[in-house]
Amino acid sequence: MLHVKNISFGYTKTKVLETIDFKVNSGENTAIIGESGSGKSTLLKLIYGEYDLTQGEIFWKGQQILGPKYNLVVGYDFIKYVTQEFDLMPFTTVEDNIGKHLSRFFPKEKQQRTDELIKVVELEAFAKTKVKTLSGGQKQRVALARALAKQPEILLLDEPFSHIDNFKKQSLRRSVFNYLKEKQIACVVATHNKGDVLGFADKMLVLENKKIIAQDTPINLYNNPKTPLVASFFGEFNSIEPYGIVYAHQLKIVKQSHLKAIVKQAYFNGNDWLIEALLNKQTIFFQHNKALDSKTFVFLEISI
Repeated sequence: MLHVKNISFGYTKTKVLETIDFKVNSGENTAIIGESGSGKSTLLKLIYGEYDLTQGEIFWKGQQILGPKYNLVVGYDFIKYVTQEFDLMPFTTVEDNIGKHLSRFFPKEKQQRTDELIKVVELEAFAKTKVKTLSGGQKQRVALARALAKQPEILLLDEPFSHIDNFKKQSLRRSVFNYLKEKQIACVVATHNKGDVLGFADKMLVLENKKIIAQDTPINLYNNPKTPLVASFFGEFNSIEPYGIVYAHQLKIVKQSHLKAIVKQAYFNGNDWLIEALLNKQTIFFQHNKALDSKTFVFLEISI
């Protein structure tokens, strides 16, 4: 189990994180979300042992994670950290990069392990390709596979699919996160993308103003968003008094109600249209199955 115990940290006298406390079990996927500058990447680096803590402690299975004051070489064999800077060997092939740290004394097992991980990150067609010729997204997938090569007990991922094309992301997420669950590898993911969380994370931590303001399963946070920041992660939302936070899909057009709005704009959204409207001089958004003309009056009802 990873236990982050009441940690605080700042690069200067100003704190970046304050009183952060949470646990991650083996095989559990925990997502950390928050605005840019909220401390997501810093938290991952602290877990990795890249910095010395000013307050609190971090343990993995009872072993304390210590920073550079105590370790000549930063990091631990049982933790792998994949950043947005890939640190690959550009002039060697994909399979050589992945198999770099595997034992040469067992070539058959090394090749099997390399092939397995190439399949996990869906790069079978590029196994013999030199890394320098790959796209940014393909390099990111090589970095993921290389981190998994030595079977870490915990994997830290910082925006792990940020460079990968949208049409490839979903299948890759399924492949990687299913593999981690199968191997019981604990995973902590810092992300701003809800696609990295919904369907995969066992737990979400929301960072705001240096602290964890929410900590629960994605479905519970989605159904009960306590703050606009939490709601914004899941999609378009409105703050409508006295109802509080209302998602765009929860507003429906009806024949008559006390919520009367005037349409400003319609945006095609794939399966439906996102309608921007004015309700009592407040801009709101709701979803509808077709576009609506500007200046059209509609009556709305909240459907929970």
